[in-house]
Amino acid sequence: MLIDVNDIPREGLDFDQDFDFVSLDLIEEEAAFLEPVHSVLSVKKVGSEVLVKGKLTTRLSFLCSRCLRPFEYGVEAVFDLAYLPDELDEQREELDEEDIDKFFYYHQQLDLREIVLEQLNLSIPLRPLCSEECEGLCPVCGQLVQAGQCGCQVNSSDPRLEKLKSFLRDKR
Repeated sequence: MLIDVNDIPREGLDFDQDFDFVSLDLIEEEAAFLEPVHSVLSVKKVGSEVLVKGKLTTRLSFLCSRCLRPFEYGVEAVFDLAYLPDELDEQREELDEEDIDKFFYYHQQLDLREIVLEQLNLSIPLRPLCSEECEGLCPVCGQLVQAGQCGCQVNSSDPRLEKLKSFLRDKR
């Protein structure tokens, strides 16, 4: 959804819109959308700067990084962004320190769809977990550890560190 920056009225623009993305748009390869991304956006122009405030919500399905079981994850992201015209991007070295964290719009256009997708990807956890208490899979037999069905003895010492352990024991 492209917005022409020159067409933004003085009072700004407000949007309440759903976006349909495909799972390939997400940085997490195993994620899937369970519902469209709902966004509430406010776009305001102050001089040549464009301010975008927004909130987005959706539900995603992930595979847990520890136990590999699917689970639902609710996303709620709030953002407050500032965009400068592309002419200033070429003069980045000359910008004030406070302007360094700002983004740029090009050809007098702002793509709200790209902004929403970027903020959605930033709100996705790096290692999605079904719960903080998830113990994952047994490294020996592959059974779920939390199910209690695994009776494997896991050797917690790393064989690569045995020489270091013997060296430390000899030092005593």
